[in-house]
Amino acid sequence: MKDLHTLYRLTTLAAAVLSATSAWAQEAATTGAAAAEAVAAPVAASGVAGARNTNGTKGDKSVRLGDFTVTARRRSESAQKVPAPISTVSGQELERQRLYRIQDLQQTLPSVNVAFINPRQSSISIRGIGNNPASDNLESSVGVYLDNVYLGRPGMAVFDLLDVQQIDLLRGPQGTLFGKNSTAGVLNISTRPPQFHTEGYLEQSVGNSGYAQTKAHLSGPLSDTLAGTLDLEHTHSDGNVTNLYNGSTLNGTSNYGVRGQLLWKPNNDLSVRFIADYNTQNADTGALLLYGTPPGGTYLSRAALLGVTPVTDPSRYQVNTDTTPHMNVHQGGVSTEVNYKLPSGYQLTSITAARFWNFAPTNDADGLPVPAITNAGVSVNDHQISQELRLASPTGGAVDWVVGAYYFYQQTNNSTLTAFGPDADLFQFGVNRDILNGVTSISPASVQTNSAALFAQATWHIDPRADLTAGVRGTYEDKSGYVNRDAPIGGASLSGARLAARNAAVGAYQSGDLNQSSVSPSAMLNFSYKLAPDVLAYATLAHGEKSGGINMAVGSAPALGANSLLFGAERANDAELGIKSEWLEHKLIVNANLFWTQINGYQATTYVTVPASGLVTQVLANGANVRSRGVELDVRAKPVRGLTVGFNASYVDATYSSYPNGPCAAEVTLATHATTCDLTGKQVSGAPRWIANLSAQYEFNLGNDIDQYITGVWSLRSDQYGTLDDSAYGKLPGYGILNLATGWRLNSGAHKWDLSIWAHNVFNKKYYLASFASVQNTYTAMAGDSRMVGATLRFTY
Repeated sequence: MKDLHTLYRLTTLAAAVLSATSAWAQEAATTGAAAAEAVAAPVAASGVAGARNTNGTKGDKSVRLGDFTVTARRRSESAQKVPAPISTVSGQELERQRLYRIQDLQQTLPSVNVAFINPRQSSISIRGIGNNPASDNLESSVGVYLDNVYLGRPGMAVFDLLDVQQIDLLRGPQGTLFGKNSTAGVLNISTRPPQFHTEGYLEQSVGNSGYAQTKAHLSGPLSDTLAGTLDLEHTHSDGNVTNLYNGSTLNGTSNYGVRGQLLWKPNNDLSVRFIADYNTQNADTGALLLYGTPPGGTYLSRAALLGVTPVTDPSRYQVNTDTTPHMNVHQGGVSTEVNYKLPSGYQLTSITAARFWNFAPTNDADGLPVPAITNAGVSVNDHQISQELRLASPTGGAVDWVVGAYYFYQQTNNSTLTAFGPDADLFQFGVNRDILNGVTSISPASVQTNSAALFAQATWHIDPRADLTAGVRGTYEDKSGYVNRDAPIGGASLSGARLAARNAAVGAYQSGDLNQSSVSPSAMLNFSYKLAPDVLAYATLAHGEKSGGINMAVGSAPALGANSLLFGAERANDAELGIKSEWLEHKLIVNANLFWTQINGYQATTYVTVPASGLVTQVLANGANVRSRGVELDVRAKPVRGLTVGFNASYVDATYSSYPNGPCAAEVTLATHATTCDLTGKQVSGAPRWIANLSAQYEFNLGNDIDQYITGVWSLRSDQYGTLDDSAYGKLPGYGILNLATGWRLNSGAHKWDLSIWAHNVFNKKYYLASFASVQNTYTAMAGDSRMVGATLRFTY
C-alpha cells in the first residue's frame, strides 16, 4: 500500500504540472516513412500515420501537428483532405494513455458510447445509434473492422488491442465503400505492418487490484522481400465488485493474445500481407449490481420470502450471489491482403479472411445467494468468411473511381440455458407449485447468412477547388435458420394444469425453417469546396441500410408464432455540413460539422411478458423510428515545442421520432398495468447528449538523453437512459473521468528504456457502463472501473 500511495502522489504531481499548461489535447503521433513504405496500399478506413512534410515552411518546423493518413475513400490521403467527419487516434497515444480495450475508446473519441456487460452483451453506438446488445443475429449499427476485415459480432472486438498503429472513427452511414452496410458509422482498427528493419520491445505493467500486463513485440526482415512480426500479450486483473456470499472479487479478467504477420514485398508494385491472431479470455465478469427497484416490484418481497436481503446500494459495488458469474471466450482468425499496382496504374486489392468467436458463460440470473435460478446464459459459436475485391483508378485525372465486390458468409449457433433451482417457484410465482423447481431448459438456434454486394464510388474534380463525389452500393442478403427449445429436463412429474403451466414456460418448441432475404441499396452524394488552401467545406447526403435477421431466442414465438422472430432492415438517411481547417502554419486544426440522421425501422431489443406463462422474455423488432441530430467539434493544437493540446466534443439530440408501441418502464407497468407505452419524443437509450474529451501531452528534455513526458485525459459525458424503456430506475448519471501519466524515456543508442507512472479514474468516480432490464421489474447495472494506479516499464531495441 505504501508503494501505491507513492504512485498516487506522483500522479497528483503530474496533475499539477498539467494544470500549469492551461490546456488539454490529443497527441497527433507520427510514424516513420519506413512504416508508410511497408504497405503499398491503404488499410480500410485507416492507414499509416505519417509525418507531415514541412519542407519550405516558415518558422520552427518542429512546432507543427503531424498528419494522419487515412483511406476512407480507399486511397491514402490526409485526413484533413477527406470531406467527411473522421476522428483518429494513434497507437502511440493509446499507449501513453493506457487505453487498450474497446470500452476505453469512448474516453478519447467523440460521439461514441460503449455499453459493456460481457463480450456478448456489448455494443457500440455513434451519435446515439447502435446500443442494442445481446441478440446474436443483430448486426451492429457501427461496423467494426480489424485490419480491413469486418467483425460480424460486436464481441469480436472485445480483446486487448495489440500493437495498434491507428484507430479511425467515421461517422454517419458507411455503405458505398465498406464491406458491410453500417447505419451509424465505422470504427476501424489498424495494426502495424511488419518492418524491414529489426525492432522490438518488452513491456511490463503492474497496478493495484491485481493488475498485471505483459507485452512482447518483434518485427524484422526474414529476407530481402519478406518481413515478419510476432506480438504476445497477457493481462490479468482482479475486478472491483465484492461478492458478500464468499468474499470473492468479481469482474476481473485474464486475457491472452498472440498475433503473427508476414509481409511479402518483392517490388514496389506488389505486396501481400498475411495476418493470424488468437485471443482467449477467462473472466469472472458480468456481475451486475442491483441498480433500481421501483416501488411495488416483487423482487425484494420474493427475496424476503426466500430469507435473504439483496444489496440495494449500487455505489457499494457489492453483490450477494451463490453462483459466480464466469465466461470463457476463444476467438481468432486469418486474413490475406494483396495489393497489386497494374502497369496501367490501376490498383487491384484482394482481402480474404476467416474468423471464429466462441463464448461460454455462467450467470446467476436471480442475483441472490439462494438456488432460485442457478445458471442462465447463452453460449455462442460463430464462424465467418469474407472476400473483397477492389479496383481503383490512377489519380491525377479529372475523375478518380473505385469499384468492387464483396461476399460475406456467417454461421451463428447459440444455445440458451436456464437451470432452475429448488427455490424457483417461490422466486418466480411467490408460491411453491413445484412447476419449475429443478427444471433445466435448453434452447438451440442456428442462423446462416449469405451476403453479396457490388459497389462503386467516383470523384469528379470539377476544378482545383471543387470536387463532387457519388457512390452507390447494392447488397443482396439471405438468412436462414431455426430456433428450437428442447423438452424440459428434470423437475417433478406433473399433469393437468400444472403440466400445462410448465409447458407454457419451458415446453418444447420448434420454429421450423425460418428465412429472411432482402435487397438493400446504399448511396452517397458529396460536394466539397476549398474556401482557402487549408480550409475545406463539404456537404453530404447519404442513405445506408442495416440488414434484418432472425431473433435467436424462443421468446414469444410459442405464443405469437415463428414469424415474430423475424425483423426487417434498419434504414438511415443522413445529411452533413462540415468544415475542416488548418491554421498558423499547421499549429492548429479546427474541424466541425452539423448532422441530421433519420433512422426508420430501428432494430431494438425489448422485454415483454408472455401472457400464458407470466415470464419475461426478449423480443427483437423494428419497433421505432429515430432522429439523431447535433454538432461535433474537433480541435488540436501545438502552440509550443513539446506541447500538444486538443479538445473534441459532441452534442447529440437522439430521440424516438415514432415509437407508439414501445415497452413500458417498470414503474409505469407497476402503477398502471400497461403493457405498451408511447415513447415518441423520448430520448434514445445509450445516447448521452453531451460528450467531451480534453487531453494534453507535454514532452521535454531533461538532459543526458532523457526525455520526460506528461499526459492527461479528462473524459466527460452527460446522463443517459440505460434501457430501451427510458426508465428512471435504469438511468445512468453523467460522469467525468481523469486519467494522468508521466514517464521518462532514456535513449541509449539503438535501445530505449521507458518508465511511466499512471493513474486511471484518479478521483475514483463511481460510474456505470450499462444498465439492464432484469427480472421481477428490477434494473441491474455494470460497474465502471475503479481507480487504478500503476507503472509500466518498456525496453525497446
